[in-house]
Amino acid sequence: MRTSKRTQILEAATRVVEREGVKSVTFDSVAAEAGLTKGGLLYHFASREDLVQAIHQHLADEWEAGLSAAVGKAASQATPAERLTAYIRVAAHSATRAELLFMLEGSTNSEHAAPWDAVLERWALPPTTDLDDSGAIDQFIARLAADGLWLYESLTAERLTPELRRAVAERIADKVTHEEN
Repeated sequence: MRTSKRTQILEAATRVVEREGVKSVTFDSVAAEAGLTKGGLLYHFASREDLVQAIHQHLADEWEAGLSAAVGKAASQATPAERLTAYIRVAAHSATRAELLFMLEGSTNSEHAAPWDAVLERWALPPTTDLDDSGAIDQFIARLAADGLWLYESLTAERLTPELRRAVAERIADKVTHEEN
């Protein structure tokens, strides 16, 4: 299947962010990266803000696709334990620079945060309010551990082997599935 021009543009913009950061997303830089004219970009995105919002949505959609693939179904069809286990397994893949920068940038703008928040709402268990529910607290600790695994290599110079990342994610996931049985 051919990649749509819109997807081609969003993937090119993501590469620009990987190399140079969010501020470097301009019509000129993205057009050059995508091999299109500036007019070609303007056909799909009326403003830089439209492009940036679309990148947020694109990255969040990719994250959700990975979560759905990990569990083999949509979030609405998965149990809470299945959703959390998928969340943990996807955390075995380190954050990309673009994901980190867009999530950070999105945290200061509710419109930019909305795609990320929607994925989290569907897939990540919220913190429990019942301090006596040790199972719910353990599940939240598992979520925090998965988030830490996802960020680890992005924040340190140390690189984990893919096998170690998967083993750590599976160990965290085993805690969740063990609690459910």
